[in-house]
Amino acid sequence: MRIKVDRVSPRPMVRPGGRSARIQQSVHAAVRELLEEVGRDALTVPMVAARAGVTPSTIYRRWGNLQELLSDVAVERLRPESEPPDLGGLRADLDAWAEQFLDEMASPSGRAYIRDALLGDPDGANAGQCSAYAAKQIDTVLARAVQRGSRCPRRNW
Repeated sequence: MRIKVDRVSPRPMVRPGGRSARIQQSVHAAVRELLEEVGRDALTVPMVAARAGVTPSTIYRRWGNLQELLSDVAVERLRPESEPPDLGGLRADLDAWAEQFLDEMASPSGRAYIRDALLGDPDGANAGQCSAYAAKQIDTVLARAVQRGSRCPRRNW
């Protein structure tokens, strides 16, 4: 499970499948590329805008500032790209998921994504979204166990 980051912007997208989605995709790609090339400390909104082919005002209007943009990219990168592996039993599935989750979150990139996700999140929505990603993964593991006939504790979070 590679962690992927896509966060819902505090400003609602008007046309999620149209121009707005294309702008988000190109800006996110520009941020990821520039982080690799120049690093976080040298990154600027005008630099991202130029790489993405948009104006800086487009980025400021949609994300507010660089930290909120980095936070949006981080949440997108933290979103799991696939379901947890099915290893045939609840204990094995949970152990594998937890080990992979901890490895990813403890990695330098995982820690950076978490930091960025939380720093650009004054209202706590990103923390809730990241928690929801993990909860959905656990729900998948538990639902599989129930389908196999295992008794699972009910989860109420």
